[in-house]
Amino acid sequence: MTKAKVPLKLVAFDAARYLDDDEAIAEYMTAVLETNDPDLLLMALGDVARAKGMAQVAKAAGLGRESLYKALAPGAKPRFETVMKVARALGVKFTAQPA
Repeated sequence: MTKAKVPLKLVAFDAARYLDDDEAIAEYMTAVLETNDPDLLLMALGDVARAKGMAQVAKAAGLGRESLYKALAPGAKPRFETVMKVARALGVKFTAQPA
């Protein structure tokens, strides 16, 4: 008699679970910025915001929590000013360097 195999239960990957210090956040954001993908940048900002607490980040950015979710949603086209407010609230600073 053979035992039935129990299917594995996989948990969806959530980057926010691993963004637990400023260095991890900086490395993550740097890697995302190197892709030149604006949707990926919004997703990464959302991951960091969830890691730090959406309500706290929204308050620090001067936004409502729902507005923050909408601004960072896939396909959203937030204003540059909004992106910079969120980055500042997250403690993230964008820098330029020669290509």
